[in-house]
Amino acid sequence: MSFSQLGLLRPTVTDRLFWKHLIKLCRLTLIAGFVSLLLFCTSPALADINDDRYDGNIFVVYAGNGSLVPPRLTLPESLKRKMPALLVFYVDDSSDCKQYAIVVSRLQEYYGRAASLIPISVDAIPVKSTYTPEEPGYYYQGIVPQTVLLNQKGEVVFNGKGQVKFEEVDDVLREVFDLLPRSESVELKRRSFNEFNTELVE
Repeated sequence: MSFSQLGLLRPTVTDRLFWKHLIKLCRLTLIAGFVSLLLFCTSPALADINDDRYDGNIFVVYAGNGSLVPPRLTLPESLKRKMPALLVFYVDDSSDCKQYAIVVSRLQEYYGRAASLIPISVDAIPVKSTYTPEEPGYYYQGIVPQTVLLNQKGEVVFNGKGQVKFEEVDDVLREVFDLLPRSESVELKRRSFNEFNTELVE
């Protein structure tokens, strides 16, 4: 049967173009609606410094510092070079560690060239009954964050548990490097020979 036998008019080219455009428009509207629905219904994966959820490496995500992990030197290398080492024990899914990552990054800003800053993921410490002083497990005491500072001789001169203030660690590092106390100079300045001698005499 033809269009004329059915009493219908043959669609013109304009009609065909109209319907094609209408179908394309409907498809685009459906796709846009589907994408909007996906974006609206999907919960955002936002990093949160106040929860105990894994969001990635805490030094990258929260301190904006990817240079801390992996550390520049290992503990045995630091001990061999007689270089002070700051061990920071952490886990990536701890809100306390996430918040403390900013302090560690700040310590690296001041002391990163003179001391080894060694963040150690607790999950990476091998489980053993005993450790040697060249192994991070020797200093770990089961809490995160934990900050241990070894001086040039490899002696523990600071062992802070939990979130330690920048100033506490800074005070000990100033002693290790024979720097002026913060009360005399916020900048990291060495004591002069005369100042050191007068303190010894007094």
